[in-house]
Amino acid sequence: MKKAIIDSLKKYKWKILLQIIFIGINIYLLTYPAKIIGNIVDMLYNINENKQEILNNTYYLIGICIVLLIIRVIWKYFETYINRAVERDLKTNLFERFLKLKLKDIQNIKNGEIMSYFVKDIMEIRNIVYRILSHGVRIVFTFVIAVYQMIQGVNLSLTIAVMGPILIGCYLVIKIKKYVEISFKKSQERFTEMSEYIQESTDSIRTTKAYSCEGEQLKEFIRKNRKVRQSNNTVDVYSNLLTMCLNICFGICYSISLLYGSKLVIDGVITVGELVTFNGYVGLFVNPVNWIPGLISRFKRAQIAYKRLDKIYELETEKINSKSNINKEKLEGNITIQNLNFNYPGIIDKALENISIELNKGETLGIIGTIGSGKTTLMNLLTRLYSIPNGKILIDGKDINEIPIEVLRNNICYITQDNFLFSSSLKDNISLFKEDYKEDEIKESTKKAVVYEDIQKMPEGINTVIGERGGDLSGGQKQRVAISRAFLKESSILIFDDTFSALDNRTSEKLIENIQDLSDKKTCIIISNKVSDVKYSDKIIVLDNGNIVEKGTHEELINNNGIYSEFYNQQSTKAEPSILA
Repeated sequence: MKKAIIDSLKKYKWKILLQIIFIGINIYLLTYPAKIIGNIVDMLYNINENKQEILNNTYYLIGICIVLLIIRVIWKYFETYINRAVERDLKTNLFERFLKLKLKDIQNIKNGEIMSYFVKDIMEIRNIVYRILSHGVRIVFTFVIAVYQMIQGVNLSLTIAVMGPILIGCYLVIKIKKYVEISFKKSQERFTEMSEYIQESTDSIRTTKAYSCEGEQLKEFIRKNRKVRQSNNTVDVYSNLLTMCLNICFGICYSISLLYGSKLVIDGVITVGELVTFNGYVGLFVNPVNWIPGLISRFKRAQIAYKRLDKIYELETEKINSKSNINKEKLEGNITIQNLNFNYPGIIDKALENISIELNKGETLGIIGTIGSGKTTLMNLLTRLYSIPNGKILIDGKDINEIPIEVLRNNICYITQDNFLFSSSLKDNISLFKEDYKEDEIKESTKKAVVYEDIQKMPEGINTVIGERGGDLSGGQKQRVAISRAFLKESSILIFDDTFSALDNRTSEKLIENIQDLSDKKTCIIISNKVSDVKYSDKIIVLDNGNIVEKGTHEELINNNGIYSEFYNQQSTKAEPSILA
């Protein structure tokens, strides 16, 4: 995370430098109005004689104000530009980081927590960058320039007396700030909990309505929202306490200036005009003093946000070089799996045990088994979503750990069982936002996926925008739209992971026939719980508790009278007609 912030700030180093320079000029020029007004006050004792000089100083004051306005507009422009640019860079960097995280890590992060990273935590980092480059720099310049002018232009002892209460206020801020950190951390945790709950509630809205659970959902939301309000109120109490302490100290500071300054005027040490000038300098401290608690509070918040984000940056990422031409390399699709064992991180029981498979280019492998038997796990390993030991999976005789991950995945079209669709057009969902495909090619893929006629009935055809997660489509339509990707992408290996579950038998058979034609020169893997989906495969394996318990052709497995035969008998009431040519 540290590198991401530094790299972003380096991009705008010259703009940052110019902003600091203009802030310095602005603070220096702000000392002039107090000095000019002080001079005018001293000249008022002989107004007739000093009339022209008073007018000249008045014009000078107006000119200074105009220059200050111009300077302020310039550094405000740099401030806004840098603020938003850093936020954009950090969000882009974080999003890119999430895309590269390994599946085992990202699955442990809830959606609500991810959203809080992008919204809450990035905002806190952006705010502290903004406040340091704006408020922090102005505080430093104000203290340095104003104190110098107070000592040099007015009186040293008066300056020391006035600065005492300010230092006491700073000490109180240091003592109180730890409570700000504790309360904000609790507020952040409760905000994350509420975000997660909102995410889950919106994702399950159909289930909620189906079971009339709206009342219970609302009560739970009110309870969580109340906790967020209470924790935020605690944060506000401590933050306001910081501000109040400094305001009291500043009031004392101003009182000392007036009382002690008046005595110095009576004693003839300083003039009335110099006292007015000094009080003008004291007025310059009002905003910086009030900014200190906010700056400290924001710093503690940013520190917590930074630690949360840094945990994401500590997670291991996949080494993907998507910009390299290497991803154009083609694989033949000959797959060899030998003595593969695998268990998920932190789990002792093996998900796969002694798996050995030989699959050549042009062959179709059917995988069938009960839920949790390891079918999807095997495909996750084939696409390197999880790490495996060397020498266990070979493609074209080469260890997949030696094949660049972008080459491997570019040569595999994996239609997953969740059939995820984006809230975009059907065209974008099928092409996965790639501009390499023509619209005619996309339409042809929908015909082969037996969803073309459904799409033609939609308002804008292939350009129809569907709802979030494909909510506007039926389960079967979502599956067929996802399957269209296999007919569009030029891949050597096709994987269909339980992608026919929502289809009727006629549509499923038509799809399998089209897939048979498509996979004539490709390696195809069909995973299903239905015998009808895998029966025409060249090879079939039956998985049970992570083990291959049966293997062979459809006819061979039927004659074995094993698990496959049981599946067939349970699912069939009559002989199914062959769909092969």
